[in-house]
Amino acid sequence: MFAGVESYRKLVSHGHTSNVYLGMVGAALGIVGNQLVARYKLRVGRRINSTTLVADAKHSWLDALSSAGALAGLALVAAGYSWGDPIAGFAVTLFILHVGWEVTGGLVHHLMDGVDEEHIDAATAAASGVDGVRNVSVRGRWTGRSLILDVTGSLDPSLTIRDADEIGRAVRAEVFDAVEEARTVTWVAQAR
Repeated sequence: MFAGVESYRKLVSHGHTSNVYLGMVGAALGIVGNQLVARYKLRVGRRINSTTLVADAKHSWLDALSSAGALAGLALVAAGYSWGDPIAGFAVTLFILHVGWEVTGGLVHHLMDGVDEEHIDAATAAASGVDGVRNVSVRGRWTGRSLILDVTGSLDPSLTIRDADEIGRAVRAEVFDAVEEARTVTWVAQAR
């Protein structure tokens, strides 16, 4: 909001931008530094399955793009277009709002135990592919960085306990292979 208000104030009052070249150097350093930090956070966040760290990587990426917008605005000012800085400020403000909305939505989805449909579909297909399993249903939830999947399916009631147990182990193994984010897979067998 501050960037938007300042951009508006500077545009309507025809404000002067000082230290243009020093600002351009700072913006260029901001682009490079934030890109390096964003890539590192994203790589580590994906490796440890941390939604928070992935969101923080997006924040660093946003900072790099904000610096690029500032650099573009300052370049316009250096070229004699005094309106370049406030217009770039508006563009950066809109971009920040857009990315902030997306990141917040993703975090809220995760915090509210939202599980991507692709994980549910992959677990369902994996469990359904095990011989003897029918009518598979999968529910999932996040606990911190751990995805927990509950898989329910029907088995032939004439199976021995040993056979049903082997099928359950096969279901768990297949689901773990299909959904690498899964940390716990619970199998519940029901009679057909």
